[in-house]
This record gives sequence, structure tokens and C-alpha cells, in this order.
Amino acid sequence: MLLLKQLEFGFRTSTIDSAVVEQAPRLPNSNTTTGPVALRPRNGRDPGLEARARALLWSVSAARLGRNIHVQWNSRLRTCAGRADFRKKLISLNPRLLDHSAAEIDRTLRHELAHLLAQFRAGRSRILPHGAEWRDACRDLGIAGEVRCHSLPFPVRTYASRFVYRCPNCFLDFPRVHRVRRAVACLACCRIHNGGDFDPRFRLTLVSDIGGARAIVPLK
Repeated sequence: MLLLKQLEFGFRTSTIDSAVVEQAPRLPNSNTTTGPVALRPRNGRDPGLEARARALLWSVSAARLGRNIHVQWNSRLRTCAGRADFRKKLISLNPRLLDHSAAEIDRTLRHELAHLLAQFRAGRSRILPHGAEWRDACRDLGIAGEVRCHSLPFPVRTYASRFVYRCPNCFLDFPRVHRVRRAVACLACCRIHNGGDFDPRFRLTLVSDIGGARAIVPLK
């Protein structure tokens, strides 16, 4: 019996049980300025930003969500600007934002807050990470027209893909740096044939292990 099921191909579930709602990429404001922002921690909780997040949620009639919100700087974030975790009511921000303007930090905070607000309004309904609900939340939080991907000059670390997995239905390949240890399936096929839910018919198969023996092994 599978204890953990996950959809591959960049899938993020957005239900209330989701551990991570979205990993926060977005395009910066065009008037972003450089220069460090003083008096901010580079790791750990930020009470000032928490207070700002609560005030924003209060202004859009989401005080109940605001009472449980937490904001932290997370030095483990590398290329993404931030991350929103609805289950924990947690927003994590990349400390590299501190090398940019206060306006950039504020916009990133609102971007992440919009993910939590969208899911809060949707309840247990499944929503797309950057769907209509998120766009509505962005508008209500003062960042109408926000887009999903950022172009901040964060360093990017690249790794060679060693493992290749394949969908048995559409034959799309999924290169991976590490071996996949959980049951995964092709998101595209699951969306087309099973409403986006995990379907064992589309479980990915290991077809190549670079540096090891080539194999065709179903994921268990």
C-alpha cells in the first residue's frame, strides 16, 4: 500500500492539507533599487513583517488567518524569492531580498500572502497556485497584475541529471538529479484522465541510471 503519493511535473497541491502551497517566484518591480535594508535578521522570524502581514490580512477581512500568520527569513532558500506554506500559515523569504529595496521585500511578502489568502478563501477546495483565486488575492492586497516568475539576480546552482523517469502513457521523460523515493505520476496525464488526482496507471518508471546499469523499474 502506498503511504505517500505525489504528482510529478512541477505539481503542487493547494488543498488545506498541502505542506507547501507555492514556491514563490515573481518578477520584481521595475523601479527596484539596490542597497541593503538595515536592521533586518538574515535568518529566523521577523516580527515586523509578521505585523505587516497581519495588517494586510485585516484590511481584506481575513483577520482569522492573520492571527496565525508567521513570517521568517530562511537562508536555505536559494533561487526562489519566497515560499508559502498554508498548513503552517508560514511565509519564508529569501535573505537575498535584503540586498534589494524595501519595496521589493514588501511586494514579495504580498505575493506570498496572496497564496495563503487565496487558499483561506477557497477552504478545502483545490485551486491552482497561480490561478484566478491567487490573482484576485493579489489585486486585493495591492499588487494587481502580479506575475509568477521573478528575475532577481539570485545565483543559480546547476546539477547534472543522473536519473531519467518516463511516463508509461505519454512517454515523457523526467530527468532528476536524485533517485525518486516516493510514488510519483505524470501530472499532465493525471489531469487529462483523472481530474488531476494521482493515478497509478501513470506512475513514472526509472528508465536510465547514468553511471549505473540501465534499467526499467516501476516506482514502488
